[in-house]
Amino acid sequence: MAAAGDGPWLDDAAGRLVRPFTVSDGRTRPTVELDLMSQVMATGATPFGYLGPEHAQALELCRAPLPVAEVAAHLKLPLAVTKVLLADLVDSGGLTTKPPVFDHNPTDRALLEAVLDGLRRQL
Repeated sequence: MAAAGDGPWLDDAAGRLVRPFTVSDGRTRPTVELDLMSQVMATGATPFGYLGPEHAQALELCRAPLPVAEVAAHLKLPLAVTKVLLADLVDSGGLTTKPPVFDHNPTDRALLEAVLDGLRRQL
């Protein structure tokens, strides 16, 4: 069970009590190139250096591979902040990352037509 200060600091009426830029110490650029769909996974090694509660939450989430976008959604943090946190964990040895693997050609005409047909059915 987590201690009271271990989770995100939220208030039902006010929302997040700690502003996202404080979570990343004001940094806006990650030291590692991360795409929205890059997969991140915990290495099992204990990260070196100080880690905040959001770092610990990210490590917990990444026991199994997750895309960066999904980690951001679970942490309820902006993508830029999440990328900085994940890069911190990669730099400290706690996470590993790999680029997204696409099983299809994103410019495949048949795929684009199928997406368009699906969108038309929704409207």
